[in-house]
Amino acid sequence: MTFDPDTLTYDARGLLPAIAQDADSGDVLMLAWMNREAVARTLETGRVTYWSRSRQAFWVKGETSGHTQSLVEMRVDCDRDCLLVLVSQQGPACHTGRRSCFFTAIRDGDETEIMAPEA
Repeated sequence: MTFDPDTLTYDARGLLPAIAQDADSGDVLMLAWMNREAVARTLETGRVTYWSRSRQAFWVKGETSGHTQSLVEMRVDCDRDCLLVLVSQQGPACHTGRRSCFFTAIRDGDETEIMAPEA
């Protein structure tokens, strides 16, 4: 069965969340947003493309930083309203220089930084 991005369930803004996960390690790297065109571009090019809500523009991961995400596999959740994007990540995924955007844990009610920026 051929995949059609129009079969996904987008929110009122035409977006759905996309969770990026390292295909090799299984680490959850980040969450961003995609619209129909970003999904299509990602599948066509193999370069993960998101929709920037703040800039109202497409954002090809690593286009300016060099920290690229190459698509390994895209998965659709059961409600068709969220994507899991398995990627090959080059460099840090987070704009803070960390491997993952999820570098703060809440432990016993306190925030704890669990990941330093990459050198």
